[in-house]
Order: sequence, then structure tokens, then C-alpha cells
Amino acid sequence: MKLWKKMTGLLLAGALLASGCGSTTEKKESSKSIPELKIAISPYQDADTIKAKTEPLGKLLQAKLKEKGYDVKKVSINVGTSYNAVGEALSAGSADVGFISGATYVLYDKDVDVLLTALREGVNKDTTDLKVWNDGSKDAFTKNLVKYYRSAIVVGPSPKGQALLAKVKRGEKPTWEELADLNWSVMSPASASGYLYPSLWLKENYGKTLKDLPHVVQADSYTTSTARLASGQVDVMVAYSHIRAKMEKDWQTKLGGTAPIWDQTGVIGVSDKIFNDTISVSKTSKVMQDVGFRKALGEALIEIGKTDEGLKILKTIGHKGYDWAKASDYDSERKIQKELK
Repeated sequence: MKLWKKMTGLLLAGALLASGCGSTTEKKESSKSIPELKIAISPYQDADTIKAKTEPLGKLLQAKLKEKGYDVKKVSINVGTSYNAVGEALSAGSADVGFISGATYVLYDKDVDVLLTALREGVNKDTTDLKVWNDGSKDAFTKNLVKYYRSAIVVGPSPKGQALLAKVKRGEKPTWEELADLNWSVMSPASASGYLYPSLWLKENYGKTLKDLPHVVQADSYTTSTARLASGQVDVMVAYSHIRAKMEKDWQTKLGGTAPIWDQTGVIGVSDKIFNDTISVSKTSKVMQDVGFRKALGEALIEIGKTDEGLKILKTIGHKGYDWAKASDYDSERKIQKELK
């Protein structure tokens, strides 16, 4: 009897010990504790401003991620010295998450995955159909938020510009010689809507790029470019497709237009979609190996972007919220980097 009791006691003790070990393991696996999440933001404006105004994002993320089962102990937010510096940090795994342009993402996509695309206000004319752009109605912003925009080739009130616009309105395609005869205002070669996508449009339609045009001047801003167009210094400019909606009020009062912008300008070309900035994640980061955490992070940022507090923070970097991204959304950017650079 004594032996039986002793054996029973040992078996119970072993069961309790095993139960205790199982409980500890289960607790450890369910905690999903992350010591630090390192975020790098591209220098959309000066670093001090971005860092100060995006600092509250860390606490919002911690709270949202905790709701989703991830206890992030610390969120570090830093601003890169350049766009490529953020890409390099993601590539090396020294940053887990990056707020980067589509061009930067594509440049580093061997080591970086795109997670989200930033949203912006849409415009009522979302097409490459030139009849729509030149139908006499105003281009206007809508309340719909979209993941992309376009580049437009806009002619002004100069005789050459208006002559070419009349031809386009008749449904005729301009010749390369006619385009080459115009004076063009463009942005820097790094600008998506002010250089790269118009060059791709020319490449696809004429086998040439902006570099092949003989009369091109570079502007320091879209305002300068629009003023040149209004005054007749140039016949055509390239810009984001909602440029006329944005410059409508200033066209006559500040930029030199002599009639409403809708009467003095027209569109002779529109590019494919240009997808907005991204939130991308490092493939080499240990934190980002957890697929569940990536999903939780994306959901958290989308939810934050729908709150007033979140939008106030995101305004600093020009974002109005987020939606899920696909790598294929940025294929036009890949084409640009392959053919134009």
C-alpha cells in the first residue's frame, strides 16, 4: 500500500510538472512580443519637421498592433538622408519598414516587398481618352481616394500649342516633327509626372523620349512651368494630370493667363497610371519574417489612416490613408527603369 501511494504521488507530481511546462510554452508562443519596430521615412521635407510630426505614429501603431496580438515594446522612427538611403536601410535589414516612393521600391525590390500604397484625392477625368480631357468641362478633384495619378502633356495659348490642340481635337495624332517644333517645359529627370512618365509616353508612341526633343527647358517647380505656359514662353508643359484643377485660381491672377485656364489650355497626351508612394517592408528583417505581423501592420496603418488623428500625422508626408498594394502595380515603373535609365 505504501509503495502504491508513493508511485501515485510521483505520477501526480510528474503530471503537474508537465502541465506547468506546457502552460509556460503556450504563454510564450501566444505573447508575440517584438522588442523594436524600426521605421525609416524618406525625406519628403526637412527631417526635423517629419520626425516631430510623425512621432505620435509610434504610439498609435503600438496600440493598434496590441489589439491584433502583437506587443511592440518600442517603435523607432527615423528620416533618411535621401530616398536611396532608406532603400539601402531596408535592403540591409537595418530598417524594418520604409515610407518610400514607387521608384525606390522598384530599385530595391530584390530585398524589399511592397505592403501598402498611399492614397490621394482622385480627379473626375481618369482616362487616357483625349476626347474626355478636351470636352470643355473642368477637371475637378473628387472625394474618392485613389492609389494612383497620371501625367499629362498640356499645351497652352501659344499659336503652335493651339494649332496642335485643334489637330488632337479632330482625332488626329501629332507627328514627331510637330512635337519637336514646340518649346517644352519639363521638371528634373527624377520627377515621375514631370519627366519620366511623359518620356515613357513618347517612347511608346514615337520611339523617342524627352531627351530627343530639341527645345526643352527645365523648371524649378510646377508653378514656374505653368507660368511659362500661360505667358507663351513655352508651347507645352508636362505635369501631373490634375495640374489645371490645382492652378485654376492662379492662372489669371498670378500666372499671366488672359482667359480661364480651360479656354487657353488642352491636353495632347496622358500617361498610364503612376502609383503613389508605398509602405514597404524589408525581406531581410527578422521582424518581417512573420507573415502574420506583416498583415497586422498593414491593417493597423490602414485603420490609422481612417482616423482624424492619423490623417493629421500623415498630412506631413502627403498621404491621405492607405490601401493594400500589389507588386504588379509598379510594373510601369519597372519599365521606366529598364528603358529610360
